[in-house]
Amino acid sequence: MNKSIFEQNESCVRSYCRKYPVIFKKAKGSYIYDEDGNQYLDFLAGCGALNYGHNNDEIKGAVIDYLMQDNITHAMDMYTEAKAEFIEAFKTQILDKRDLQYRIMFCGSTGTNAVEAALKLCRKNKKRSNIVAFMGAFHGMTLGSLALTTDRTSRDGAGVSLDNVTFIPYESGFHTKLDSLDYLETILLDDHSGVEKPAAVILETVQAEGGIYVASVEWLQRLEKICHDNDILLVVDDIQVGCSRTGTFFSFERAGIKPDMVTLSKSIGGYGFPMSLLLIKDELDIWKPAEHNGTFRGNQVAFVAAKKAVEYNVNHDLNADVRRKGEIVKEFVEKNILSLSSDISLRGIGLIWGIDFGKMKDGGEIAHKIADKCFEKKMIIERAGRGDSVVKILPPLTISDEELKKGLNIILEATKEVLGK
Repeated sequence: MNKSIFEQNESCVRSYCRKYPVIFKKAKGSYIYDEDGNQYLDFLAGCGALNYGHNNDEIKGAVIDYLMQDNITHAMDMYTEAKAEFIEAFKTQILDKRDLQYRIMFCGSTGTNAVEAALKLCRKNKKRSNIVAFMGAFHGMTLGSLALTTDRTSRDGAGVSLDNVTFIPYESGFHTKLDSLDYLETILLDDHSGVEKPAAVILETVQAEGGIYVASVEWLQRLEKICHDNDILLVVDDIQVGCSRTGTFFSFERAGIKPDMVTLSKSIGGYGFPMSLLLIKDELDIWKPAEHNGTFRGNQVAFVAAKKAVEYNVNHDLNADVRRKGEIVKEFVEKNILSLSSDISLRGIGLIWGIDFGKMKDGGEIAHKIADKCFEKKMIIERAGRGDSVVKILPPLTISDEELKKGLNIILEATKEVLGK
């Protein structure tokens, strides 16, 4: 197939195809195959939408069985068996086992819609317009979510002012000398801060696109207390780092906190199917019927895949396996890649890690070259962070130890070649 069909007809907004300029045809497990049959190890995993791998047999089987019976595929928010079965599985296997009492709101088909719903509901509950978000955040590309997002390129695409958000530094990263929560308390308590009291604070407990910054347990616990003491809602965006990416189903579990709302998308759909949820504490669910809706909030095939994914997650003890594999990544990179230069650093948890070249001269270009080298060696990997200087490790959670080590060795080889080691 000639790539000109895309270049001549598809919008200039396309991005990933520019980084990986081949035509892909098939995928299985941890691999994607191009039209010529070349095999690429996938360390991108649909930006976190493919935690269960490509064409997971157990999930695929459930979807095929459902479709072959001519079951309903589109139902908006009407009652269906597929939805009921997902709710039952999610409640009993995920929420109840963690003593989490949430109502489940089915939003539009993408994560940004869940974030938009959260913003509207927080403002509706507290009758305040301001939201506190963090430097380095990524929450989506629609205007409300984009107002919470900090990278300049994304914000420049808005075309309008992005208002009603106050940004403060994250716990770690570029502002380690500033205690961000002391700063937040100052904003809230100082009657001359000039900042309107927010309806909510929204955060990723692991900033993914921001460069793989992992918030500490102590910081998350203190943030929750500040929010509760000041009548502010706490919203956790678990769209990319939820669904066991960090080694627990929800990324915030390690801190023992219970956010007022949680957004989920990406791998909640089980098979790469579009699906997004907003989890809401019962007393905050004050929507009027149809006050926030969407044509594809009733993707029945996604419900089927999502139910099977929950079962797969539990039956295969995926969380423990992710934590174990995370140690493989940490030990390998510390031993083999960090030893190449004192200017290279590593951050991460579970199966999301970032190798940071930002302290090096032209660190962004170095990371770019490493990602390109990896692609030459038949592996797909992405960059993140300030100046795109962080090589981001994000494989399917189902990746085998052998495949994981193969990918890490490719990164090592690419890094040595770029650095001339």
